[in-house]
Amino acid sequence: MRRLIIIPTYNERENVVKMIRRLMSMSESFDLLIVDDGSPDGTADLVRAEQVSYGERLHLICRSGKLGLGTAYIAGFKFALEQGYDRVFEMDCDFSHNPDDLPRLDAMLDNTDVVIGSRYSQGVNVVNWSMGRLLMSYFASKYVRIVTRMPVADATAGFVGYRREVLEAIDLDAVQMNGYGFQIEMKYTAWRLGFSIGELSIIFIDREEGTSKMSSGIFGEAFFGVLKLPFRTIKRRQ
Repeated sequence: MRRLIIIPTYNERENVVKMIRRLMSMSESFDLLIVDDGSPDGTADLVRAEQVSYGERLHLICRSGKLGLGTAYIAGFKFALEQGYDRVFEMDCDFSHNPDDLPRLDAMLDNTDVVIGSRYSQGVNVVNWSMGRLLMSYFASKYVRIVTRMPVADATAGFVGYRREVLEAIDLDAVQMNGYGFQIEMKYTAWRLGFSIGELSIIFIDREEGTSKMSSGIFGEAFFGVLKLPFRTIKRRQ
């Protein structure tokens, strides 16, 4: 069983080396792919230096400019499929997603096609967010559930595990949203294609170092993009 973690980065020099070493030191075997969007702070150079120590377990894709979260993950998914990985995980670089939860996500994939590290499946498990941001995130997931009828409590979550079969079935080139709406679209597409989705309750802790990438434009894309999802024709990729 080959497992790959994909982490998109943009200006994450405060976190990237710590995250790489944390993931590479885990007793469970996960490989890691960093997809860096031309970070001007030298994030990619730090990853290259770590590749000397970790060899073929640590991969790097460098892209020219800030091209967005969704396209970063799409590039990572295509890499994972080409390289023959069986399970693929998304997570952030800033330690808001606890690496210790990865083995639990992986175990749930034994019986579920997609597993979400969920902030809202058992109450609200978010630490250090402002009340405004927390309410926006919580009610965004409620909004997604009402519009799409998808039975997921945390549709915007970015801590996710996929079986290979799911990514093979989704037409990755047809994914339209690029910001945090991408997370909603991927889950919705998998659900519409008949794959099972499970949620694992986690505790989300806001980043201590670096800068959040959330913006009003990203929120707007997700808000209006969700309205279109129920009217989309979604077919399995041949």
